[in-house]
Amino acid sequence: MGDRGFGLHPPTVERIAREVKSVHDMGVELCMVIGGGNIFRGLQGSAQGMERTTADYMGMLATVMNALAMQSALEGLDVHCRVITAIRMDEVAEPYIRRRAVRHLEKKRVCIFAAGTGNPYFTTDTAATLRASEMACEAIFKGTKVDGVYDKDPVQHPDAKRYDDVTYDEVLARHLKVMDASAIALARDNNLPIIVFSLDEPGGFRSILAGEGTYTTVHG
Repeated sequence: MGDRGFGLHPPTVERIAREVKSVHDMGVELCMVIGGGNIFRGLQGSAQGMERTTADYMGMLATVMNALAMQSALEGLDVHCRVITAIRMDEVAEPYIRRRAVRHLEKKRVCIFAAGTGNPYFTTDTAATLRASEMACEAIFKGTKVDGVYDKDPVQHPDAKRYDDVTYDEVLARHLKVMDASAIALARDNNLPIIVFSLDEPGGFRSILAGEGTYTTVHG
């Protein structure tokens, strides 16, 4: 949503697409999992009295809107990609079939996974860890607003301590806000490192893969 408080900001979508293209051009096989908080958050809807399951499904549909926007931006940069949804909507995107998704990667297409896990009560973080495990990814790159993991919100607390690397168990024990507990536990069980970096840093995604940049690694 860029600097807006809500919705889609096309220049921001295009900027992120260019970051993805720069990594794709390196020959890296990429899967993307996109959230929907800029449009609707299931937890917020639930907190305001909406039935939780309904609110979560609405949040999943929001991720599909974002995924389609990203697909459009990537295709505008001549990057071949597919939106793959956990909830069937055949006129809009492909349903999730693991072997087909693997084939897309082999053909150097970017796979954009939408609609979370397809189940309420599971976050997009959990969906990202699940898909990364299924697709045999080497790492999860979590793009955020800050350049790593801190012991508290660095925006509100100037004395916040930043970690260069931290273990899964430390994240869970210290309640560090990297991903929710189920996502961290799944990553730990599958020994999937999580790289937390800032999406607002120009060239940040590519520089990490080149062995540079500022980020936090969550590992075993």
